[in-house]
Amino acid sequence: MALQFKVNILEALKEKGYTTYKLRKDNILSQSTLQKLREGRGLAWENIERLCALLDCQPGDLLEYVKEAAETVQ
Repeated sequence: MALQFKVNILEALKEKGYTTYKLRKDNILSQSTLQKLREGRGLAWENIERLCALLDCQPGDLLEYVKEAAETVQ
């Protein structure tokens, strides 16, 4: 994956007082979104926006582009 998280999002949320229980209970983030965060998978724009609002940051603070090694064609 070329885009990856720069920080552990769940740890950053915990530091702001958001446990996974609170995030699910208050319908802030869905269980599937939390699972994607655990697995480092991509998120919908709406969820990235929500994370930026919760963590008071910009998308660039959370994500970085890592160039993938070029595949050799034979």
